[in-house]
This record gives sequence, C-alpha cells and structure tokens, in this order.
Amino acid sequence: MTREELKAHIFETYGVCEDYPWENDTVDAVFRHPENKKWFALIMNIPAAKLGLKNDKNIDILNVKCDNILIGSLIKESGFFPAYHMSKSSWITAALDGSADDEKIKWILDMSFDMTKKKVKAK
Repeated sequence: MTREELKAHIFETYGVCEDYPWENDTVDAVFRHPENKKWFALIMNIPAAKLGLKNDKNIDILNVKCDNILIGSLIKESGFFPAYHMSKSSWITAALDGSADDEKIKWILDMSFDMTKKKVKAK
C-alpha cells in the first residue's frame, strides 16, 4: 500500500483528511478523530536505516496504536517494525513500500481508530 492509497482509504473509511501539525513540514501527516482530536495514524517519511533496513533511501511508514499483546507477533511479519518515534509498547510501524500486507495494515488501522476514539462512559 502506498501513502496515497492509504490516505484515500482513511478518507473513504473514516471520513477524515490528514493534517500537518509541524511548521514547514508538509510530508509527515497526522490523522485525528473528529470528535476528540486524538491521533489514530501518523504517516512519515524517514530513512529506511532508522527501521534497521540495509537501505540508504527514505521510506514512507505508518504509525498506529496497537494492542500491546499483538505487537510482538506483528513485528515478526514482513513490513512491520517496533514503533518509530512513538511508544514501542502501544504503537507499531508498518512500511508503506509493499512489504507489509495491505489487509493487515487496514486491520491495525481499524484497531488504532477504535483504541483512540472517544470513550463512552457508563451511567
């Protein structure tokens, strides 16, 4: 899945567009819940070597919140890594270079969206 495909999927599925919260940075994009403004996804472009890849090029990545029980097994799969620049106990990184399974990316994106949505308090 490419950056553009992912952005289109997020808009079609959740009805939100990216925003660029960092001054002079129009590359790294955040996706937020409309009602609580919590991040559920972050797309960045980083050096592939930061993920431990033997590559001197930059790579697009997706950071999402993830059930901490699943992180250990997901990072054993192709295209998934411990979270880059986020808490490694509750976030995970997926490469957007075709190495991570598209359906699994959509699955963890759904998980992140659910984990960060506004909580309904029981009466």
